[in-house]
Amino acid sequence: MIFISKLIVIFLATFFFIKLIIRHASSVGLVDVPNHRSAHRHITPRGAGIGMVFGIMVSDVLFMNTVVLDHFFSFLAIFLVFIVGVLDDHRDTTPKIKFYVIFAAVLLLAFDGMSIHSLGRLFGYDMELGWFAIPFTMFAVAGFTNALNLSDGLDGLAGLLSIIILSTLCVIGYEHRDLFIVSTSVSFIAAIAAFMWFNWNPAKIFMGDSGSLTLGFAISVLSIKALDYINPISVLFIAAIPILDTLIVMIRRKHNGHSMFAPDKLHIHHILLRFFNGNVRKTVVLIALLQLGFSIVGIAFSEAAQQRYLLVLFVINAAAFYLLLNGMLVRQNKFAYYRKKRRKNHLS
Repeated sequence: MIFISKLIVIFLATFFFIKLIIRHASSVGLVDVPNHRSAHRHITPRGAGIGMVFGIMVSDVLFMNTVVLDHFFSFLAIFLVFIVGVLDDHRDTTPKIKFYVIFAAVLLLAFDGMSIHSLGRLFGYDMELGWFAIPFTMFAVAGFTNALNLSDGLDGLAGLLSIIILSTLCVIGYEHRDLFIVSTSVSFIAAIAAFMWFNWNPAKIFMGDSGSLTLGFAISVLSIKALDYINPISVLFIAAIPILDTLIVMIRRKHNGHSMFAPDKLHIHHILLRFFNGNVRKTVVLIALLQLGFSIVGIAFSEAAQQRYLLVLFVINAAAFYLLLNGMLVRQNKFAYYRKKRRKNHLS
């Protein structure tokens, strides 16, 4: 009963704080001005992540959440990433600063024993990382945190993906009686549920980096803790869409001779949005269903001993995704070219 009460408090507190942010966003500089890559056309409040974190904090104080004290450095690391997200929402910070803060946060995680020590047994070898554990954890956490941040491109997308991934981690935590995973994941789910009330298309507010960076980092932390019970390759499925999206986009940019970090409109949600003729809701639901499918596979094979087959399956899925999206992109570009040519001939 106390657990349910806690979730209700998180939902209501988050709801209240987000309404407050929407009301005062302009006066405190928490607004998103659309640019050529934006899916929205109007100035929109951002920073709903502030409301989500504050909502969780209210519940933790009221119910004296001992999990926070038991994993103090992990929550301190999450809060540190949240702070840089808030600063970015108010006044854009450089990617370099964000990465430095994430790296510092990963060092804090090490005090709680949170790092990726092994990649499991692959192709007959035990892939123990040894001294390379913390640098690898920095790379993995920064990569996924950025990946979820990049998925925040359509109304409701990052929130829905996060709910599915966190729910999957919650199932794993529940199966293994891990209070840290269960408590943290459901707390964020309750906060995101309140946020989705305002973010479903057409959105009244965006989560901003205070939300996407915090969620990306928190999911990374919970995934690392889940490695106590599951094989590392299954995590690739549990968080597949953000990971695949980032990998595919970077490969395509490299193939086209562009910077791997240059912004563009070639993400999964951009391509599918054009496929659905600009229907945001259909695009978000399809991507969410794809993630749900991957998550189910991740849970089903989470304790599989033969990781190499799971890795091969992931690579096959990645290749299929790349070819499918690339084919859709080529077709869309051809259609746009012929439409432009036809319009030009009509005018002449």
